[in-house]
Amino acid sequence: MKNRWWILALLGLLIGLFFIFDLGRFFGLEALKESHYDLQQAYREQPFLVIGIYSLTYIVMAALSLPGATVMTLAGGAMFGIGVGVPVVIISATIGATLAFWAARYVLRDSVQRRFGDRLKIINEGLERDGMFYLFSLRLVPVFPFFLINLLMGLTSIRSATFFWASLVGMLAGTAVYVNAGTQLAAITHLADILSPVLIGSFVLLAAFPWLARWGIGLVKTRRLYARWTKPVQFDRNLVVIGAGAAGLVSSYIAAVTRAKVTLIEGHKMGGDCLNYGCVPSKALIHSAAFLKQVNNSASLGIATATVDYKFSDVMARVQRVVSTVEPHDSIERYTKLGVEVLQGKAIITSPWSVEVNGQTLTTRGIVIATGASPVIPNIPGLETVRYYTSDTIWSLTERPERLVVLGGGPIGCELAQTFARLGCQVTQVERGDLMMREDADAVALVKAALQADGVQCLIQTEAVRCEKDADTQCLIVCNQTGEETVLPFDTLLCAVGRAPRTEGFGLEELGIPVSSRRTIETNAKLQTIYPNIYACGDVAGPYQFTHTAAHQAWYASVNALFGDLKRFKVDYSVIPWTTFTDPEVARVGLSENEAKAQGVAFEVTRYDLGDLDRAIADEAAHGFVKVLTVPGKDRILGVTIVGEHASDLLAEFVLAMKHGLGLNKILGTIHTYPTWSEANKYAAGEWKRTHAPQWLLKWVEKFHTKQRS
Repeated sequence: MKNRWWILALLGLLIGLFFIFDLGRFFGLEALKESHYDLQQAYREQPFLVIGIYSLTYIVMAALSLPGATVMTLAGGAMFGIGVGVPVVIISATIGATLAFWAARYVLRDSVQRRFGDRLKIINEGLERDGMFYLFSLRLVPVFPFFLINLLMGLTSIRSATFFWASLVGMLAGTAVYVNAGTQLAAITHLADILSPVLIGSFVLLAAFPWLARWGIGLVKTRRLYARWTKPVQFDRNLVVIGAGAAGLVSSYIAAVTRAKVTLIEGHKMGGDCLNYGCVPSKALIHSAAFLKQVNNSASLGIATATVDYKFSDVMARVQRVVSTVEPHDSIERYTKLGVEVLQGKAIITSPWSVEVNGQTLTTRGIVIATGASPVIPNIPGLETVRYYTSDTIWSLTERPERLVVLGGGPIGCELAQTFARLGCQVTQVERGDLMMREDADAVALVKAALQADGVQCLIQTEAVRCEKDADTQCLIVCNQTGEETVLPFDTLLCAVGRAPRTEGFGLEELGIPVSSRRTIETNAKLQTIYPNIYACGDVAGPYQFTHTAAHQAWYASVNALFGDLKRFKVDYSVIPWTTFTDPEVARVGLSENEAKAQGVAFEVTRYDLGDLDRAIADEAAHGFVKVLTVPGKDRILGVTIVGEHASDLLAEFVLAMKHGLGLNKILGTIHTYPTWSEANKYAAGEWKRTHAPQWLLKWVEKFHTKQRS
């Protein structure tokens, strides 16, 4: 860092000397005209020396971003002519521009990326993908100041080689125009005379050519892709949606609300995974287990003794009752009343415009694939010989397993491990890495402590090796980092190692729709597959596997599919919240500390301990924290992690603030009801304000008060 400041100081000194001594007077149009004959004479006598001095001068001026590049280019034409002038000028200009690019990158980029990394992420991704096109277009249009392009590009992640060659080729046309003008120097009275509106327009068209060519190539490729399919003369429907989970339900609902003719196809249960196997049943079971925990901790509430008698089968029956109560919200009857045609059966896409179901072929202008995900079955030798369940099938249990082994330390594994432990099971959790690896260590530590307090044996950094079964027992053999094997007997094994998108059996292979290494359907930013009228959203598209993001994507997929001829929208992933519903809950939005460090984003941490919150103390839940990451010196929120009871509800205020650009000062200035959990957000904002109080002003105020007392 010290060396960088020395370089910055040296560059500043050189630029300062240029202006102090008014060296720019030597690089004006009149000065060039006056010395025109002498320069030509010097070139005829010592051509290589003059070219060398000229090139070095041009390189230094371009590297220091000094004014006079236009006149220097004219001088190249005036002295050398077009044949020699164009290559000398373009090479000198490109070398100088690259030096300026390197200077900006070395001196400023790291600090800029740390401070504005989150905002620059999209720009960097675009440059990584299309950097050559962007830079080439900017270089072709002379109205963009080239020195600014050099400096700004140095702050991004574009490769040096890409910058050099795009600059070299992109500046060629403009350089040729100016060098040619330099050969007729006597006719130029003002620099503005060189560029006519027609010439500028020509440059603009030339700059647009690569993009038009790219668009044209893409159009040809798309037409070739569609060529092997016969497009219907007319369509039965505007949209066919495959899958009736969160993404499919929202997609079909939006289509129906906008008066489109839409068909929703579901091969199993309406409501998808969230209603039948995920969010709804798990939260119902978590609530019952939490009540048992409260009873067991009754002494902390001033109740000497409290007992409860329950049957595991009754608890699981309640879970199914809750599912049945929610079921009408996602039912065939409800969506039929909304105007959606609902068909139950196996959907197969037979062409870009047709879907087959139950022997019937439906033609449609657009298709939305929302087939969700299913539990991953780990490849463990002997697994097929033992009694194992997944997060889909665990709800069929009617007898409580005395010994439960949970394989997986993600959100599903942690939630269910704690829940079954509270229901009286002896639970062992096995994770090959650490628990909840997407979260910061301080959040994970609190969850791990809570799991262990509830009786869960957490085996982290432990690999599942094989399953074994004999007449009386079944067990999982695991291996720790030292290679030591341990035998874990169980009555039930729960595999909760993740969920994989459902992409097979729907006709994707026949259409050639590519699938990523993570088995998600590959889509662009507008959720289009390689066929522009076929979209994917929800778990099957990624990158998130949350019900709320599936619904969020569904809006974009359905609107783009229905109205794409008018306008298509890119999905906004800027503010995505999520929660792990353990006790304590872990809720997060935006960057964690780990992610900010990995991305090189500069941040400050403000932390408020929930142990100080009056309502938390009254509820015997005074543990956890609110942690806010902000831009250094500013109240703009980069990310929030909340660990504690009601963390998922507390997070909503920060999600709103981040979405609409509100900082901590706005939260601090908002009245929060006392005593409530939401006050934690205000107190966290207050902690930030306290550490950023203007000390110079407080000292002045202190002197003012002292004087007032005298």
